[in-house]
Amino acid sequence: MSMIWGCITDFFTYETTKSVVVKSWSVGIINRVVQLLIIIYFVCWVFLHEKAYQVKDSGIESSVMTKVKGFGYHNNRVMDVADYVAPTQGATVFCIITKLIVTEKQFEGFCPESEMKYNCDTDEDCDKHLGSFLGNGIITGACVNSSKGGRCEMEGWCPAENDRVKMQPMMEVENFTIFIKNSIRFPMFNVTRGNFPSSLNKTYISNCTYDPEHNRHCPIFKVGDVLRYTGQNISTIAQTGGEIGINIEWKCNLDESEERCEPHYSFTRLDAVFQKNGISEGYNFRFAKYYKMENGTDFRTLHKAYAIRFDILVTGLARKFNTVPTLINLVAAFTSVGLGTVLCDIILLNFLKGADQYKAKKFEKVSESQIQILLSREGCSQLSIKPEEKISDDSGAVSLYLDQQL
Repeated sequence: MSMIWGCITDFFTYETTKSVVVKSWSVGIINRVVQLLIIIYFVCWVFLHEKAYQVKDSGIESSVMTKVKGFGYHNNRVMDVADYVAPTQGATVFCIITKLIVTEKQFEGFCPESEMKYNCDTDEDCDKHLGSFLGNGIITGACVNSSKGGRCEMEGWCPAENDRVKMQPMMEVENFTIFIKNSIRFPMFNVTRGNFPSSLNKTYISNCTYDPEHNRHCPIFKVGDVLRYTGQNISTIAQTGGEIGINIEWKCNLDESEERCEPHYSFTRLDAVFQKNGISEGYNFRFAKYYKMENGTDFRTLHKAYAIRFDILVTGLARKFNTVPTLINLVAAFTSVGLGTVLCDIILLNFLKGADQYKAKKFEKVSESQIQILLSREGCSQLSIKPEEKISDDSGAVSLYLDQQL
């Protein structure tokens, strides 16, 4: 019962702050250094570097249009944009074909497979390939004679594709150009910008190519330059294909003029992680062109295309002054300055020789009975002050000289 009563009396208590001024050089220096470090952190990092007084908008709305120009030779044919760019509508993702392996006049029917792993002597050798989806068609299970010996028969488009033929890539791709037209909008601030500064004109655009130092606003990029920016060997990537990212980054401080809200371009090899192994090196895809003979029979020309795929990636972040985050961070700064007091209290209460005296001055329990006894005494209207205590000029706080005991 006494334990319960003790809990009740402890619950219905009131704590108030008691100021104790400690006249100690060491503790005072620690307190001011900690406060100074906190102030420097908030001023230099939070407000100047992170600009915590601004609101941010990263929900960028973007539109990209691309256009490729250039001519090249491949397999004794002149290739133009309609031949080597896919898809043709100028989207944010497009491919420039550098090498084509063409299988002409394919008809649907039965024929031998083209790959050596389908070599056979009897039909039993083809049974293990039944249900396989790794060939050029559906394996029938029959072993048939071909110009290369016995091969498993497949049902599909014949003759089967042979993609192991040697073909030289179109090296003129190095001189092709990519025109990028990008417009963005920050919906929070209703700010719309484009990657053509107002200083650009048709004459400049028709003659410029992007350069990070001299022509960083030019929207026309030379393919060879883009590949060199990513550290790629042009001959290798033209042979195997690959994926290149063109990053358009918008970082805008809208407290300044909107004209200073400009794009920054960077380039990267997106499939670089797969270049360390030969499992799926480079980039290629297949497409077919279909025809119909006079007798109504369908046939097609199959193309296996090795290409450089370009991904236009647009990111953005806009900032602008706002009262709410400014007040929040100011309050956080003023509150954090009090951490110096917490650290000094830990030192005083645990590590200094005068810790017990500091505890006695900092924490004092006063009960109602003690107050009644003091008030009942004649001539007493406040708590008595011990002779060794001194009254500070700082708001009537009790001063404690610890330097004498350190």
